[in-house]
Amino acid sequence: ADVVGPICETGDFFCENREVADFHADDVIALMSSGAYGFTMASNYNSRPMPAEVLVDGAEATIVRRRQSWDDLVAAEL
Repeated sequence: ADVVGPICETGDFFCENREVADFHADDVIALMSSGAYGFTMASNYNSRPMPAEVLVDGAEATIVRRRQSWDDLVAAEL
């Protein structure tokens, strides 16, 4: 299977031609090492709001940065 990101770029692949668990469009999956999809390399390219960041420690998950809203995204434009 190929696992791709949400932007319309030919290089927006998390993995290509890999054996992965059976999942479907709109399922949520965890990527434990996300590279440019982490906050330090994130951008608003293609007007994409930045996702929340979640810190996972064992069985505990904590939101450490909230999801960017559309209002956050366009605030500097108005």
